[in-house]
Amino acid sequence: MGWIGDTADSIKSIQIRQLLTQGVSLGMIVTSALIIWKALMCITGSESPVVVVLSGSMEPGFKRGDILFLHMSKDPIRAGEIVVFNVDGREIPIVHRVIKVHERQDTGEVDVLTKGDNNYGDDRLLYAQGQLWLQRHHIMGRAVGFLPYVGWVTIIMTEKPIIKYILIGALGLLVITSKD
Repeated sequence: MGWIGDTADSIKSIQIRQLLTQGVSLGMIVTSALIIWKALMCITGSESPVVVVLSGSMEPGFKRGDILFLHMSKDPIRAGEIVVFNVDGREIPIVHRVIKVHERQDTGEVDVLTKGDNNYGDDRLLYAQGQLWLQRHHIMGRAVGFLPYVGWVTIIMTEKPIIKYILIGALGLLVITSKD
């Protein structure tokens, strides 16, 4: 029967103890990944320390598929910085440059206006209805570094879910059939 028959025989020969060992190993891998993610959140001060650029609005500086590393500090946000922000009513964060900063004299709070480097106008059309400025709670972090093109893996798996399911299935099959 070939490869499929050998795989089926391998699955049948697995003992319960071996299956439990593999399940615990998989659980430890997932738990370790979550711990690393939470540690990065604490270190960077950002709710999402790593984001993928999903559009070409920041070209030529950042291209679609680049991964950005974020950091959020107490320092005031200044014009020229690249920030990642969430807008009320939208799930996907946006990566754009701060073009204007407005500091309120009475409260000291800072409002910012953003724009994509490759866009013609500012982002007021992207903000929530009637919103003219972003407040600090909208901003997830400042870009402090990037890896070019690495985020394409995420984009491909999001746009073509079948690839994600094939990859998960292959990894699951690999875990089930491994002998160690």
